[in-house]
Amino acid sequence: MINDIQQSAATRMGKSIDALKHEFSKIRTGRAHPSLLDQITVSYYGTESSLSQVANIAVEDSRTLTITPWEKGMVQAIEKAILKSDLGLNPATNGMVIRVPLPSLTEERRRSLVKVVKHEAENSRVAIRNIRRDANSEIKDSLKEKLISEDEARIAEEKIQKLTDQFVKDVEKLLEAKEADLLSL
Repeated sequence: MINDIQQSAATRMGKSIDALKHEFSKIRTGRAHPSLLDQITVSYYGTESSLSQVANIAVEDSRTLTITPWEKGMVQAIEKAILKSDLGLNPATNGMVIRVPLPSLTEERRRSLVKVVKHEAENSRVAIRNIRRDANSEIKDSLKEKLISEDEARIAEEKIQKLTDQFVKDVEKLLEAKEADLLSL
């Protein structure tokens, strides 16, 4: 019973960390990475498809992405989709290959991205604390129903707190790494 609650809390906290990593991957540093274009969709025969489903995305150098569509007719659609996105990128077409140079970030933009990153990290910490609260309330409910003893409940709450502390530390590590990445030139 207690193990199930702890297992569930650990799984949910792990998902919060995964969600934070996903959010951080969307936030662009000065380096090229194919995940920058993950949220871009292209109309492919009337169906909205992600860019990675209609083209090969590769890193040419630290500041350039290359996109090679599977079909020649998709070049224009991909170029339009990139221009319409809010990423501020200007693709350059060279036959079948679309090159997307990434502009370097200004100091002001870096600072604003750091604020965004801190906000995302705080959201993850709040989510982890909410999971802790849910797990502790499940333990208290079990105690009220006399399914577990007071000692078992106290020990379980301490374990949940240790788990919470560990996941909050993980958030801090991710935040520090992303901040350093954003502020490096």
